[in-house]
Amino acid sequence: MELQQRIDADIKAAMLAREKDKLNALRAIKSAIILELTKDGSTGGLDEATGLKILQKLHKQRMESAAIYHAQDRVDLAQEDEAQAFVIEHYLPKRLSEAEVAAAVRKVIEAMGATTMKDMGKVMGEANKRLAGKADGSTVAAMVKELLGTA
Repeated sequence: MELQQRIDADIKAAMLAREKDKLNALRAIKSAIILELTKDGSTGGLDEATGLKILQKLHKQRMESAAIYHAQDRVDLAQEDEAQAFVIEHYLPKRLSEAEVAAAVRKVIEAMGATTMKDMGKVMGEANKRLAGKADGSTVAAMVKELLGTA
């Protein structure tokens, strides 16, 4: 089932179950999808990669705002954003562990023949393509720096 249809079906289910946090998160996803579909230059369809980027962006926003709320001792608002982030996580692919990310980055480095930090840009580009949605960009960057620094 396509992402947009899954979201619509889950919105209906959340409405019937009266799940406020889940409904708010799903409505935010639907809103972001509609904005993407109606922006200039849009093809009128939502491919998987674009949907994944939207979900990652929304998840990251919720986690960052929750961290800010925690820093300001606003636990009530932080819990709301964390609950929405948890709902959004349900639609994202499973995250890789740090060891799995390291193994994937090692494969990219070997395949590209990278040896120094000068090759970091090339390695990052390829690693981000291979790990899209499965690992956070900052985690990948830290792993690339670590592995190229020791290479």
